[in-house]
Formats: sequence, structure tokens, C-alpha cells
Amino acid sequence: MIVLCLLVLLQSALLGGFALRHLADSLEDQMAQRALQLASMIAQTPSIREAVAANDSEATQRVASELRDATDASFISIGNAQGIRLAHPLPDRIGKPMVGGDNDEVLKQGHTIISQAVGSMGPSIRGKAPVFNDVGEVVGVVSIGYLTQEIDDTVLTYQRVVFAVTLLLLVLSVLAASWIARRFRAAIFDLEPHQIAALFEERNATLESIREGIIAINAEGKITTCNRAAIETLGLEQRDVVNHPIREVVPDSRLPDLLESGEPEFDTEMVIGGRSLIINRIPIRVKGKLTGVVASFRIRDELTMVSRQLTRIRQYAETLRSQAHEYANKLHTIAGLIQLDKSDEALELIGQETRDHQAMLRWLVDSVDDPVVSGCLLGKFNRAHELGLQLVIDPDSHLGPLPANITPERLVTLIGNLIDNALDATLSAKGRSVFLSMTDIGQDLIFEVEDQGPGISEEDMPRVFDRGFSRKAEGRGIGLHLVKEGVSQLGGEIVVENLSAGGARFTLYLPRESVG
Repeated sequence: MIVLCLLVLLQSALLGGFALRHLADSLEDQMAQRALQLASMIAQTPSIREAVAANDSEATQRVASELRDATDASFISIGNAQGIRLAHPLPDRIGKPMVGGDNDEVLKQGHTIISQAVGSMGPSIRGKAPVFNDVGEVVGVVSIGYLTQEIDDTVLTYQRVVFAVTLLLLVLSVLAASWIARRFRAAIFDLEPHQIAALFEERNATLESIREGIIAINAEGKITTCNRAAIETLGLEQRDVVNHPIREVVPDSRLPDLLESGEPEFDTEMVIGGRSLIINRIPIRVKGKLTGVVASFRIRDELTMVSRQLTRIRQYAETLRSQAHEYANKLHTIAGLIQLDKSDEALELIGQETRDHQAMLRWLVDSVDDPVVSGCLLGKFNRAHELGLQLVIDPDSHLGPLPANITPERLVTLIGNLIDNALDATLSAKGRSVFLSMTDIGQDLIFEVEDQGPGISEEDMPRVFDRGFSRKAEGRGIGLHLVKEGVSQLGGEIVVENLSAGGARFTLYLPRESVG
């Protein structure tokens, strides 16, 4: 309201000031032209010419008085060739020199002029014309003037009108601003602009943090809200779908149907884009009027994904059980050899089984200080052995005490996921080995994991760390995403590249000192 009032006041002041200034200039110009015309006309009057040529003050004063009564001029002053007054509104000034200092150009050069000067009657705008005799000689001057006080009085009259109109506009603007403010605040639920901005940011953050997809449309069927989860769940190629018709973006959403029925739907199962979804649809009403529809949905297959993960865990348990049986069989074999007094053969069998593990254990004791990391590497070594693969660790690798900002658990997550991914890739390509090297020399901890898999295509390279991206099977694509997130939290970097001999190399850089 204050802003509107100040705006009206400023506009009125600027326009009023310009109008009054233009009016004053126009009045001055008009009066100057009128004074000049009257002076030229009176200077050509025969009676004035004769009286001035004869230097007859009485006749000149009488004719000038008659002309002054017939015109609206403030004064008519007539002087002779020497600038001595022959006629003047104040009789006591007759016979005295004309004042103002603007008669020389008229008397000496015979020009008509317009001047503004302070005369015996005060500041005035004057028009001056020469009086010629019958032979064309300048014998006098006629000065017609309008007092500037009259112009000021006229401008003051208009100024009062401008002030009155401005005051009226100000009162009307206050009333209009008050009415607009009440209507506007009622429309925005009595919220201030900064509160609306805060709610808008909070609403965007909330939508992006929700794992369920959210889509809202207005009464025209155009999308007004769509969060990232909705775009990813529906597999929309176009990321910016706001203001697009819902029928074009998601033809089988059935959201426009609720604009007609107005009935909410909860936990409805639908197949959209080839995916089975559980959808909730709720109409949006403002003051009882249906203004849109909002839908939230989630993938029904999430339960299936959890089930598959449990299945893989069960398969892993079965693998461990079969391994236990295998070791039990070998133990029985060793026991039988001992009973048969075949101790050499028993020792040879034991040596074959323990040689690699012993070498691995000795290297871990000498090269890796943290026991949690050592346990992880030993577990991955055994896992590779179960899969028929080899986890080859660079014998020159070394990992001393971990920095304070890197916990063993977090490092185990990063290394474990990289090795698991390399084992899966190598196994799928029927490779034989996965290579690991690590060093803590310098300002960073550096880990390199190489596989003998099929490598990563140029098309997939930008998406290799995206959550859910995988070329192996549905429900995969989590490990590398977790690695990327963990590295970002530690302020590190991960680089992936294809090897010339086949496979891929993942290089992990973790700074010793915490970043930020």
C-alpha cells in the first residue's frame, strides 16, 4: 500500500511539475508575443507617430491612456529618441529616462525586441517597437509590458488545482491499495512474500527428497509439478515436463479423469510404461473448486527386488554350506590318509589347500595395518576362489594406519563394492583374474581395481555410477552408486577407464585430510 501511494505521489509530482513549468513557459511566450504585436501596432498608429515626432508629451500620454484602457497590457510606456518618457501609467514618471537598459537596439538599429527586465513597475515581459517619422527615422520607442506577477498568479491558480487533484489521487490510491492488499492477502492465505518464497523452496526440497514419484496437474490438464523420482520411475526422456499436457507426457495416467469425477483413488495398481505401479490420486480443491489433481506412485516391483536380494543371500548361504561340505570331505580325506599311515600324502594335500591362504595372510599382516580392511580383503580373496577366479593383489601395495577422517567401515564399503563389481564383470566375460593395488604414499590413498570383463561402452560411461544402472540384471546397479556417494562425502575422486587388453580399471583417490 505504501509503495502504491508513493508511486502515485511521485507520478503526480513529476507530471504536475512538468505541466506547471510548461504552463509558465507557454504564458510567458504568449504574453511576450502579444506585447510585441501591440507595441508594433501602437508604434504605427498615426497619432502616436505625430505626437512622438513632435515630442508632445501631453498628446502622447492621452493616446497611450486610451490604448491602455482598450488592451489588457499591464503598462504602455512611450519614449522619445533619447529614451525620455513621453507617456507612462504613472504620470510622475513622465519626463524621466526609461529604465531596464533594453532600448539601445530599438532606438539605434530600429529593431523590434522582446525582453524581460525589472522596470519602474517591477519585473515584466516587454515588447518594444521603434516609432518612425515620415522620412523613416527612429524618433521614439513604444514599450508594452505584462508584469510577471500576473503570470505567477495564473500559475499559482493552476498549481492549486494540481495539488487538489494530486491529493484526491493519493486518497483514491490509498483506498485502492488497501482493497488490493486485502484481496491479494486473502488469495495467498495471508502470507507475506518472503514466507511464500520460503514455502516454495521447502516444497521443492520436500518433493526432491521423497522417493515416491509425484505429479500434479492443473484444471487444464497441464503438469504443474513433477519431481525427479517421478521422471526416473516413469522413464521419461524429457526432463522438463512442467506446463506440458499430461496426456502427451503420460498418456495412460488417467489423471484427467479425476478432473471430471473428483473422487480420490488410493493404492490402485496400474501398469504405466511397462512398469507395475501402486498409485494414489487425490483431487486438489481451493474454496470448494476443483483446481487440479496430484498423484503419488511407487514401483510395485520394489518388493520383488527385496525378494530377489534375499534370494541371492540364500544362494550365498548355500554356497557357504557347499563349501563347508567340501572342506569336510577334504578333512575326512586327510583323516583317512593319516589312518592309512600316508602322512606325506596328507601333508601334501594340506599344503595345497593352505599355501595360497598362508601367503595371503602373511602379506596382510606385513602390508595392511587395519584388521577390518585385512578381513575384507581376505573375504574377497576367498570369494574369488569360490567363483573360480583369482584376486591378485600387487605385492608392493601397502596401507598403513587410516587417517582420522576415513573410518575402516567406510573404506571397506568402497573397496568391497569395487572388487565385487570387478568379480561379476570378470565372471560374465569368462575371465580369470581381478587385480588390486593400493598405496598410501603422498597426500592421497590410492586404490586401483582392474577386471577382465567386457569393459564399459562409451554410451554407458557417463551413467556407470547412476543408481539402478546395470547391464547385468534388474535390481542391480547399487554398488557403484554407493561408491560414488562415499567418495564424494570424503572429498575424493573416482576415475574409470577401459584397458587396451580388455576390461576396465577403477581408480579411487581419497584425501588424507578432510575436505570442508
